Amino acid sequence: MNDERRAHPFRDSHQDRETAKDIPDTPQTRSTAYRLAFDDFDFLCRDELRPVRLQLELLKPEMLMSEYGIESTVVLFGGARIPEPARKDTARTDTLADLTKYYDQAREFARLMTLRSVAAGHRHDVIMTGGGPGVMEAGNRGAADAGGVSIGLNIVLPHEQAPNEYVTPDLCFNFHYFGIRKMHFLMRANAIAIFPGGFGTLDEMFEALTLIQTGRMERVPFLLFGEAFWRKIINWEALADAGTISDQDLDLFQFVETAAEAVAVIDAWEGKGEKRDVIPGR
Repeated sequence: MNDERRAHPFRDSHQDRETAKDIPDTPQTRSTAYRLAFDDFDFLCRDELRPVRLQLELLKPEMLMSEYGIESTVVLFGGARIPEPARKDTARTDTLADLTKYYDQAREFARLMTLRSVAAGHRHDVIMTGGGPGVMEAGNRGAADAGGVSIGLNIVLPHEQAPNEYVTPDLCFNFHYFGIRKMHFLMRANAIAIFPGGFGTLDEMFEALTLIQTGRMERVPFLLFGEAFWRKIINWEALADAGTISDQDLDLFQFVETAAEAVAVIDAWEGKGEKRDVIPGR
């Protein structure tokens, strides 16, 4: 957090938080009603406080990334269950084992983009992932290979979950709300790379495509790694043939197979260098 001195004369909330711990023990002070509202976790977790919690999850990562100097990102979405090739024997299916090649491609793509980010002072095109295992780990790992920083947007799940070891600690965030997390993924995105994955990856991909299709977000390079996988999962042309999307909507994304190919697409992007002034949802 920013430690600069506040520009107001009022007593600091941290001071009152500490002072409130050293008070006489009476029936009044033991009552939950007496707790400072901002220091009362039971109160903050009430259903009525959901709007406040939503605002906090929007503000905290935004403030910390801004203070760190992050201006733009390259977002990687992909499956948590795809292991690195050296551990492909742990894959649950033959298909999943075959997809391990995209772990390496995600790692290399993140490395190549981070080399540029390092040259720009860790401010632009910073790798951002969901912070978990699989393709997400590969992205953060590639950034570490290049000596750069990377962002991880983790989320609390019913089963045990922890961020991967390659996320920059000061840029590792944890979320309760999927919606706010997805908003942070796109707020600074200069490019979006989608690797094979499951429900979560599909959700993230289609939300981003919908925002771009409807003009709620500017177009950015939108890369689908693994054409055979994506064509097997989704019949894109059938959507256009049915008229539920337009033929032009098929131009919103591009299939690639390798990290080098993805970088070439980004370099050739027609909108490269244009200022982004559209924030998703605003």
